[in-house]
Amino acid sequence: MCGCCVVLVLFCLGLLSAGNQKPQLGDAQLATNNPTLTTVSLEKPFCMFDSSLYPNRSYTIYLYVMKESASAMSSLVTDDSNKPLGSTFQQTSRGQLRPYNAAFFDVPDCAVPPRLADVRSFVHASYVLKQYLFRVGDDGTCLYDPNFLGVCNPPLAPDTTYRFKYVLVDNSEGMVKDQTLWSDPIKTRRAKLPMKIDTCVLVFLLLTGFLASVFFAIILKIIIKSIGFSDTK
Repeated sequence: MCGCCVVLVLFCLGLLSAGNQKPQLGDAQLATNNPTLTTVSLEKPFCMFDSSLYPNRSYTIYLYVMKESASAMSSLVTDDSNKPLGSTFQQTSRGQLRPYNAAFFDVPDCAVPPRLADVRSFVHASYVLKQYLFRVGDDGTCLYDPNFLGVCNPPLAPDTTYRFKYVLVDNSEGMVKDQTLWSDPIKTRRAKLPMKIDTCVLVFLLLTGFLASVFFAIILKIIIKSIGFSDTK
């Protein structure tokens, strides 16, 4: 909550604008295990675009994703008429060639930020996390549907570095009104190879195997003795 208050104060002083801000990773206390192998949880852009919003207008936030290895010259997200590009992950080779539009959602209400303390409540936790965070790479359905033509938020590639950008679009004009900088590089996790299992896990597996072998040896001896005893009769 304190962070939200600071942002609000800075906006009132005119020290912040979307043009000098970047998407950030979600708070580690809320988004544990972030990034994962195929997802990245970002903070939604609370208060970032308030200076560009006008009363009685409808706006949407677009989220763009790009691999860090993509050319800097291809990082634009608007066309010559300042309209947002609708490039899909298929058309951009999953962000390798240029940014793709991964999602769009309503502008978060700066006046009513989520109460992060409510995350401790089982009843409110899911709602607060959904309001506060956006999980990139959370939709595997569209990835494997050959007939899907809409905006797709497919799983990210493991051990790959990405950048992200939020864009404010005026719905009535279809024009970009503001946008953030590209985020700092964010890398998804790397899958562990079987030979690189943690030492403690390896010791546990070896111990379990040893105990299992001892157990079966004892059972086998009991069975043999039982058979031998019945034969003597």
